[in-house]
Amino acid sequence: MRLFGIAALSVMLGGCASVTRGTTENISISSTPSGVEAVVSGMEVPTTCTTPCSVVVKRNADISITFQKEGYEPQIVPLSRDIPTSGAAGFAGNLLLGGVVGMGVDAATGAATDHKPNPVIVTMQPSAPAHARPPAPKKPRPPAAPAPDTGT
Repeated sequence: MRLFGIAALSVMLGGCASVTRGTTENISISSTPSGVEAVVSGMEVPTTCTTPCSVVVKRNADISITFQKEGYEPQIVPLSRDIPTSGAAGFAGNLLLGGVVGMGVDAATGAATDHKPNPVIVTMQPSAPAHARPPAPKKPRPPAAPAPDTGT
């Protein structure tokens, strides 16, 4: 009966990191200047917000953020996933409570991971206007032909 209770508890808890940290996280996004459009891809539904803003993403998602504003060069920031100390502790807790089932849940949901960098902060670079480009070098003109002599 005791083994049955432990097995039932393991299944109910799922994964320790899933329970203690959740399967989603907030990503804070800001830019200089503010008011930049941030397109967050890698989510089930691509999301757009205007900086400064915050979005909720799944921990196991491959996220990248594209920043764009008229008059500035667009920038793309890919986010990586990292296992912080708290995520590792939750994942390790599966050895005591969740067993293989808990480890599988945590691995599938990415519950033990965090996205880096967070917060995402960019400094936009002005784009060069078309008229600010250096002019093309001028071709030298051939010397003018001498005027015909009318003989006065």
